[in-house]
Amino acid sequence: METGTLVFLVIGGLGVAVLAIGLLGGELLHLGDVSADGPVSLEVVAGFAGAFGFAAAIANELIGADSAGLTLAAAAIGVAAAVPVGWLTARLSRAARNMPTDATPHRADLVGTIGVVITPIHPGGYGEIRVRLGGQPVKLSARAERSIPLGAEVFVVEAVSDTSVVVEQTPSVG
Repeated sequence: METGTLVFLVIGGLGVAVLAIGLLGGELLHLGDVSADGPVSLEVVAGFAGAFGFAAAIANELIGADSAGLTLAAAAIGVAAAVPVGWLTARLSRAARNMPTDATPHRADLVGTIGVVITPIHPGGYGEIRVRLGGQPVKLSARAERSIPLGAEVFVVEAVSDTSVVVEQTPSVG
């Protein structure tokens, strides 16, 4: 294996390692400034370096670069392969960062939801209900003016806290 190939492989490996850290744990390790909004992100630089290193190593071996000119030609091939990879990395990381998400549910969103009693509610005490909030089941402590049995359907009339509500039993149909 040529020395140039080994150098290019090391560059490619470092690029992949930095890319993995940037994508999977960069925020956990506080790599880079999260508020920095420059034209090039850590992921783009790492993707470019990885693609450059591996493409240049392949080209270096295929052309049998035994001179500085051929090693430069292999590096040029590496750059030609890395530019589209860097561009694609920029597009994908920007799309992931700017992906629209649903709003975070708040206490006020609980009022008006329908739930089911999973622990009976006694007057002056708490029981438990399960409601669906944002499409997810949520278990809440609940109190009511009257006893409400297990399995009864209830309507949330007040959200006392993020995890505690006041409910009324819905009238049974039939």
